[in-house]
Amino acid sequence: MMRQDPVSWLYPAIEPRMTGMLPVTDGHTLYFEESGNPDGKPVVFLHGGPGGNAGPDDRRFFDPDQYRIVLLHQRGAGKSLPAASLHENTTWKLVSDIEALREHLGIACWQVFGGSWGSTLALAYAIQHPERVTELVLRGIFMVRKSELDWLYQEGGASQLFPDEWEKFRDFIPEFERGDMIAAYRKRLIDPDPAVQLAAAVPWTTWEMTTSRLYTPPEMIRAMMTDDFAVKLARIETHYFVNRGFFETETWIFENLHRIRSIPAVIVHGRYDVVCPIRTGWELHQAWPEAKFVAVPDAGHASREPGIARALVAATDRFSGGSNR
Repeated sequence: MMRQDPVSWLYPAIEPRMTGMLPVTDGHTLYFEESGNPDGKPVVFLHGGPGGNAGPDDRRFFDPDQYRIVLLHQRGAGKSLPAASLHENTTWKLVSDIEALREHLGIACWQVFGGSWGSTLALAYAIQHPERVTELVLRGIFMVRKSELDWLYQEGGASQLFPDEWEKFRDFIPEFERGDMIAAYRKRLIDPDPAVQLAAAVPWTTWEMTTSRLYTPPEMIRAMMTDDFAVKLARIETHYFVNRGFFETETWIFENLHRIRSIPAVIVHGRYDVVCPIRTGWELHQAWPEAKFVAVPDAGHASREPGIARALVAATDRFSGGSNR
């Protein structure tokens, strides 16, 4: 199928062929969907956050004539149930869920595509199950290291680029609690009162949305910022961030790259990514030079900024004719 959107470089919009709910462990049920060619090359899309979701435009990174496109909503996120649940919600549970879905769909192995937190999860999954991964397409690399979290959520990093928006995010928290903004927000996001959760979720999510692009129009933020989305994203993100992604060490991914060095991979990173600065993507490439690195010169963090979208579609087009192992 020919691409028809010269601005975003995405393939035309398509509807899913099938949707479903898959019960997994610990009382969780995952929403998933399939679109594209049922006999095509399997690919699984891993959304960001954690706590975000996968939407209709995420199907459009893949040629629907060539790919069997699988999207899922991670535990507690999107349409998965129970909504915003933190119970048994860890990186390793998500890795197990991806495997459960692969087995449920009868897929021997698949391409794994993930951006931001989705890149973290894609790497963790590939390291745990390298024999199930044909290729990796990664965007906006994030390792959940303290330095990365401090950059976005403590004074002195992204706050220097967005001082006006930072003040709104900062001033929600009393001054005596600002030494650990993630913990301060988390305290409110696990409060039993839904009104307290929502009050904290709005500035948390607004800060992330505002910093995600070179320029984010206010109307775009308003359109994305539903109460339901804000609470899920903020609750699950802070849960993962206070637990440092549930990794044994900050360098766990780097320590285990030897397990995936032979997997073809493309790393796409916006030069002016404020949410996940490009240095992390470059460090991954330095440790894994076999992976192709694409620095997009006119983009921030968002996957649908034109330069980012173009590079991602070029990567999936490159891999679309590859045979499954």
